[in-house]
Amino acid sequence: MPIPRPPLSRRAMTVGTAVIAILAVAALAFVVLPQDSSADTSTRDARITVPDSPGSTGTVDIDARLYAPAVTPAPTVLLAHGFGGSKDSVDGQARDLAARGYTVLAYSARGFGASTGSISINDPDREVADARGLIDWLAEQPEVELDAPGDPHVGVAGGSYGGALALSAGGTDPRIDSIAAAITWNDLGQALFPNYGVTSTEGREALGDTITPAAAEYGGPGVLKRGWAGVFFGAGAASAAPGDGDGASTETSGTGDGASACGRFAPEFCDAYSRSAVTGIPSQQLLDLLTAHSPVAVASNITAPTLLVQGTQDTLFGVDQADATARQIAAAGGNVTVRWFDGGHDAGGTDGTSDRAIADFFDRTLRDYDTANGSQPFVYSTQRAADERGGNRNRRMTAPDYPGLAADSDATRTEAVSFTPRAENQSIIRPPGASPSAISSVPGLGSVLSTLGSTGAGAALTSDLPGQSATFSSDPLESSVTITGAPRVNLRVASLASPGQSVLFAKLYDVAPNGTRTLPGGAVSAIRLPDTEGIDPVDVTVALPGISYTVQQGHRLELSIVTTDQAYAVPLEPAQFSVAMADNSIALPTVPAEASANSTVPVVPLVGIGVVLLAVAGAIVAGVVRTRRRAVAEVDEDLIDTPLVITDLAKTYSNGFRAVDGVSFEVKQGQVLGLLGPNGAGKTTTLRMLMGLITPTGGEIRVFGHKVTPGAPVLSRLGSFVEGSGFLPHLTGTQNLRLYWEATGRPIEDAHLEEALEIADLGTAIERKVKSYSQGMRQRLAIAQAMLGLPDLMVLDEPTNGLDPPQIRTMRDVLINYAKTGRTVLVSSHLLAEVEQTCTHVVVMNRGSVISSGTVRELTAAGGQTEIRVDDATRAQSVLGASGHDGAVIVDDGTVTVDLTDADSAVVIRELVTAGISVRGFSQSTRLEDVFLDLVHRDNPGSDTSKDRS
Repeated sequence: MPIPRPPLSRRAMTVGTAVIAILAVAALAFVVLPQDSSADTSTRDARITVPDSPGSTGTVDIDARLYAPAVTPAPTVLLAHGFGGSKDSVDGQARDLAARGYTVLAYSARGFGASTGSISINDPDREVADARGLIDWLAEQPEVELDAPGDPHVGVAGGSYGGALALSAGGTDPRIDSIAAAITWNDLGQALFPNYGVTSTEGREALGDTITPAAAEYGGPGVLKRGWAGVFFGAGAASAAPGDGDGASTETSGTGDGASACGRFAPEFCDAYSRSAVTGIPSQQLLDLLTAHSPVAVASNITAPTLLVQGTQDTLFGVDQADATARQIAAAGGNVTVRWFDGGHDAGGTDGTSDRAIADFFDRTLRDYDTANGSQPFVYSTQRAADERGGNRNRRMTAPDYPGLAADSDATRTEAVSFTPRAENQSIIRPPGASPSAISSVPGLGSVLSTLGSTGAGAALTSDLPGQSATFSSDPLESSVTITGAPRVNLRVASLASPGQSVLFAKLYDVAPNGTRTLPGGAVSAIRLPDTEGIDPVDVTVALPGISYTVQQGHRLELSIVTTDQAYAVPLEPAQFSVAMADNSIALPTVPAEASANSTVPVVPLVGIGVVLLAVAGAIVAGVVRTRRRAVAEVDEDLIDTPLVITDLAKTYSNGFRAVDGVSFEVKQGQVLGLLGPNGAGKTTTLRMLMGLITPTGGEIRVFGHKVTPGAPVLSRLGSFVEGSGFLPHLTGTQNLRLYWEATGRPIEDAHLEEALEIADLGTAIERKVKSYSQGMRQRLAIAQAMLGLPDLMVLDEPTNGLDPPQIRTMRDVLINYAKTGRTVLVSSHLLAEVEQTCTHVVVMNRGSVISSGTVRELTAAGGQTEIRVDDATRAQSVLGASGHDGAVIVDDGTVTVDLTDADSAVVIRELVTAGISVRGFSQSTRLEDVFLDLVHRDNPGSDTSKDRS
């Protein structure tokens, strides 16, 4: 019979429209966006040997990879990786730069990846000198463009650890023509041991004179960021060195036994950090060492155009670090561009936007030789509270310049927000052991916790602890204000703590009208106050965390001063503090800017888009016509009334495994056929090919004469339940069935919903939510789903799985009754007793092939034990043996069993009677299970029967 083709439904038309829209967008992207030319990039690995240190006879091997574009020689980029990474960490960025026409050298810093040597955290005489050595090597490569002999036209880029390296190299090697550094530090000592509270007159005046948006002054040895420091130093200490594993260069390092405890860190660095990590207070030796290994030591020497990309979701290196570097470079006459993005160490590091900004910067300063003189635009992303509805949460803004940087630049604007005066100072305590501690951030998850804290579920986790926090609130804002930088507040604090133990933390919350609090960026400002005699209060100016954030009209600002924070090394001794706002206001920095406009689409490429869409539409039409012709042509008229014919079916997977091998069988109308086989026999693979879910590698399947292919129209005459039903638990049984049928695009009246439900016999439970169903009810609902439309062929995989005996019997009756309507059922099951009672026919598979087939009666009658009841079992055994029926077994005095597979039972009875033996009973005890096990056993490799067959 012909297969009906339902008219296009509204859903199908909607889907078609969506497809065309997607194709249009794809065509636009293809025509307008720059095409990936990474296929033209060639790479070669290199081992570059550099001195271990000045005056050393030892060497270090640097593992590097050179990326060459299609056209060389070309401007070159030296690309450094982040802490804990290697040259492979920046492979994607290197290929993107090479696709833009740059030669790129990516390398693993000493102590990382396959490079030898120990980690000295950008030591000027080691890691920074390595960069100069790599530039020397680049000057000798044919793929590299030269400004002069020994002077390649080169830029340096990196993120985090690599960003500090790029800045330090730029401050020590005048051959570097452009620098791009992302999410990195200015002074590592101040970043890891921050102190944003300034108490000295000189320090407070210096902070007041600084006019850039995120400026901060260091208030002296601060508080260890224990969480981040553990991650930072743990990554190096846990690293295993290549080769001999000691992490040293080829010259004896003298690390001794300490090398194993320090991992690949240089021992002098490891020892200094270890002592400070225990106390939480940095030694002057460690601060001096970290400063010497930071860009702050050389930033004033940078003359090359420099791009600083910093994230506003970064509790490790905040925007204040980039602000300090920018001020140093600008003060020395250098050209610097600053960019903030909504990312950082707490939001996955850099992203595609920041990487593209770096590549664009190199296009301008390295390829086009633009020295970037004069003020450069300041691009930043601003964020609003997570609970706000409507509009984008993040917006990209562009200001004419970074305020206060250039000599002719205006100072950063500030807006003072008044706070409600408090009649008395607030007293707060630090409990013994600093436990419990407030949670503001977790390394790498600061932005997540910030968002979590603004929800009802996470507020309890991130809330400040009673008795440990002093809070000050503003009135609701009359208009929105965008904070761009580090707000400042003046406090008056009296401390009752042991020497060196006066530690506090400052936070600025955005509080919505419903009371929801958001901590922008998840950052806090750590404060270590100087020791004082008695309990005299100290005036302290605090630079709060630098953010880019819009506080909405009607929201309030809330300042919180707390005594504990689990991300820091908080002193464990108890302490008490008295806190007040000195002038009841906070100065909020703002940078006037405009929302960055989206790029427009050129008119000319629209012609290309039209051509592409026409070509795609033509291909679709041709495909539909070809499919319809093939569907009509591939019909065997002789099989039009046969539900299923499988011929020489085979399936081999890409790994060479042959799951199905030459399977052939036929299923006729009214049959209930059981597909049997052990696990791995190929049953489910065969069923999946039957339903068009996977494609055979050989043979064919025909349903009612039509060849089965993925999406073949004849599959509408097939109902199936294979490997789970996938019901939606929050919907009722009826709703699930209706939703399933609507997805087919056929009219609801063709579903025969009532008939399917009557056969499945779910009763009133069909109107209950599926999540309340028992396993048996789910299975019966799945059968009802398979029966929708009353398909002529129904395919079920393990329909009785998980059912109890009464439910199994009900399922058996359902299948038998369905076949009695003239339709056909194909069942795959492991319950052989049920198959024997339910099925009319059986196909047995093993190791991907059919090993037996026929009716259930034929298989059970063809072999197995026959029980014969006689008056003399001993004489009966002798007579049977003499007649050639060996193996007769005496059960008792009156019963004997024997295998009569190849014998006529009437002849056997006559032989016994002729010998004078009375035959009182004759019955076969064979079960399908016995036959199945015997068939599989004989077919398995190693069995005697298998050997005889071979």
